[in-house]
Order: sequence, then structure tokens, then C-alpha cells
Amino acid sequence: MRLAAPSLAAAAGPLAAAMHFAGALKSAPPLARLPFDLTAAAAALLLPSLALLLATRRWRVSPLLGPPLLAAGGLWLWLVLAGTWSPSVAVLPDKLPEIVLLGPAMLLAGLAIGADAAAHRRFCAATLLIGGFVAAAVALGLAAGTVVLGGDAATANPDLARVQYQLAGLAMACAAGLAALRATAARGLARLPWLALVAALAAGVLLPGGRTALAGLGLAVALAPSLRFLLQGRAGAALAWAGAVALAGALGLAALLADPGRAAGLRTLERLTVGQMAESSGRAALWGEALRRAGETAPLGLGTGAFTIAAGHGERRGLYPHNHALEALAEAGLPGLLLWLGAFGGALAAALRLLPRVPPERAARIAALVLPVALSLLVSTDLGNRMAWFALGLTLSLGLEVRPAATPGPRRRAGPAASPHPPTPAFAPLAVPLSAPLSAPLAAPLAVPPAAPPPGAPPVPA
Repeated sequence: MRLAAPSLAAAAGPLAAAMHFAGALKSAPPLARLPFDLTAAAAALLLPSLALLLATRRWRVSPLLGPPLLAAGGLWLWLVLAGTWSPSVAVLPDKLPEIVLLGPAMLLAGLAIGADAAAHRRFCAATLLIGGFVAAAVALGLAAGTVVLGGDAATANPDLARVQYQLAGLAMACAAGLAALRATAARGLARLPWLALVAALAAGVLLPGGRTALAGLGLAVALAPSLRFLLQGRAGAALAWAGAVALAGALGLAALLADPGRAAGLRTLERLTVGQMAESSGRAALWGEALRRAGETAPLGLGTGAFTIAAGHGERRGLYPHNHALEALAEAGLPGLLLWLGAFGGALAAALRLLPRVPPERAARIAALVLPVALSLLVSTDLGNRMAWFALGLTLSLGLEVRPAATPGPRRRAGPAASPHPPTPAFAPLAVPLSAPLSAPLAAPLAVPPAAPPPGAPPVPA
């Protein structure tokens, strides 16, 4: 039993990866027609494993995590209240549980997985496998005609297909960032397999049509190793790697665009060549409408899930504002925007302060996993997307330190009994200044005056 508990706790890493990238896995033809919901199955297995991981570790939390976590909790509560004045009867019951139930669970999972070394390593290994599998499955599916923009051709739904290819691209982008870290950490010829994997994942992102995923892959591959170099004090290597990635990407895209036959079938390149990308994707119109509706309904907003109705699209969730901050502003008003900034902006501020205190490799891996999702928050996903909350937890995990829980040792007969509640080292400097002013008024009435000295005895010095 003692051996099974650590194994089950360490399994939280791969299970969290399956939950995080479940949408991408469901877009792959081999898994598109599973007789059960992959997301529900991954969640059912993850919860006990995550609970065991939390129970078998000692967690030390940085005070810097307090403000963003408080803001996240306030945002969930405010979105529930904002749902009371929403006219939506279809989007609201579908979206709100994902925010207030899956959101906290995924944030907690991100915190735990990002802080625990064993679970974090297994999560990264599973991400590499999932990214490679999704890239190969989408490529083979497109070649065989069984995939339509990342969705299963037999049951293709336009809205679901669009979401699926975006999630597939995010899985490839995160895996490419981790592969780039492996390549820059290896030496000599050992770098070649990892560089080949980065190139294969970049080619895979070009297939389904996700421009955000392509940009996220470029950010993760260029910035994650550069961050590690900077934290190691190697600024020259950081600049050289970022420049090399930018040059290789530009040359590769130029070579593909120079030959129309070579670029045929690469949907991402086809969409890149369309003029006015923001207008062609409809984002500019959605952003403008979100700002207009937010101004009309200030300061409280339209209500959770009500944007598509106000914009004239009816109960169609896929036409959300495509920007987290604008969605919070339009549907939850100024309080929603301020709470969103406190949660996600506060997490960024805390991460920048915490980066010099964590090992460079750990910080770089978290950057590779978070950067593609962070970009999608600005141009793609909505508040109900669980990947956003998991990425927020990963970012905040930089402020967590974890140690294995103390195991009971042999009993000691001699010596005084130890205090059952020793002070936590992280808060030990606060023990005296916080306890003294609180305990003094309570101790004064109970103080016993010193006994009077006997007659003729010398005075006791003060």
C-alpha cells in the first residue's frame, strides 16, 4: 500500500496532461469515435490521484500568490452573480459550470502539477507524446480524407471542428516548446532528434489552419530556452537562440510561400496569405462589438453568457468575443475586468518576481507550457476553457515549494514532548511581531506579581 500511494500520486502528471489536452486528443481519428467521453474519463481518474498528491506532500506557499488567487475566487463568484441578470437560457447553463466547477479544479491541478517535481516531469513527457501523436494523426487523417480541419469527417460540426483544430495546434505548440528545451540541453548529435521533432511539430501546426497555434509554437520554441539561458546568466546564448529561431522560421515560411505547389494543402499558410487577418477571422468585428456593448451596459455588463445574444448571434457560444479581458468586460462589467486583471495580470506580475528564485529548467518548462495558451487567451478562447485555468495554475506554481510529507518514525521515550504545531519556517519571522501585541492584553490580567523579598534582604536589581 505504501508503494502504491506514491505511484498513484505521480500518475497525476499524465492524467492532468490527458485532461488538459483532451480536446486535441478527441480530434485525432483514432480517438474521435471512442464509446465514452475522454474528458470525463480523464477527470474521473485525475481527481483521486490529485487528492493523493495533495495529501502526501507538504506545501509552502509564497505570499505573492495571495492577490491573484483572491482575485480568481472573486471572479468566479462575480460571474455567478452576473448570471442572475443574463438573458441566456442555453449558453449560461453550459458555460457557467465549466467556469466555477472545472475552473477551480484545473487551477488547483496546475498548482500541484507545476510544483511537484515527479508529477511535473511526467506531465511534460506526456505532453511530448500527445503533441507528436496529434500531429501524426491529423496529418494522416487529412491525407486519407477522414479529418476536416481537425474534426472527424463523418461527424463534422463546423463549430466543433474549429475548436478541435485550435486545440490540436495548442498541443503541438506546447510539445514543440518542450522539445526545444530538450534540444538546447543536449550536446552534440543528441540534439538532432529533438530538433527534428521541433521541425515535425512545426510542420504539423501548418496543416489544420490554426494561426494562433503557429504563433504560439514560435513563442514557445524561441522564448522558453531563451528564458532558461537568461536565468543561467547566459544573455548571449539567449539572444542567439531567439535570433536563430526567428531566422529559421522566416526562411522556412519564405521557402513554402515561394512555391505555391509546396504550400498547397497547408491550411495555416492559406489563411496567413489572406489579407487583413483580423477581419478575415471576424475577430475585429467581435472586439468592436464587445467594447460597444460593454459601454452600453456599464458598469455591470450584459450578464454571463449573454454576449452572443446582445451581438445578434443568438444562443451560439462559438461567437464569444475571442479575448478574455473583453469577454470579462462585456459580460461581467468593470468588476469582472478588474478581477480578471487581478487574477491573470497578477499571476504574470507574481511570476516575474518569482522567476529568479526557481530553478531555470523548471521555469523554462512552465514557460513552454503556458505561452501558447496565454496567447490564445488574447485572440481565441473563452472564460470557460479549462486550459486557461490550468495554465494560470502552472504560472502560480512558481510560488509553491513542495516536500514529501514526513513519515512517522520510532517513538522516543526520553526527552520533552515536541510541540504539535511548530512554527512554519516561511512565517517564523512573523511569529513574534504578530503574536506579541495580541497576547499582551490577554496575559496582563493573568500575570502573577513577584513575591515580596524577606525583611533585611538586599533589594533585587530591576
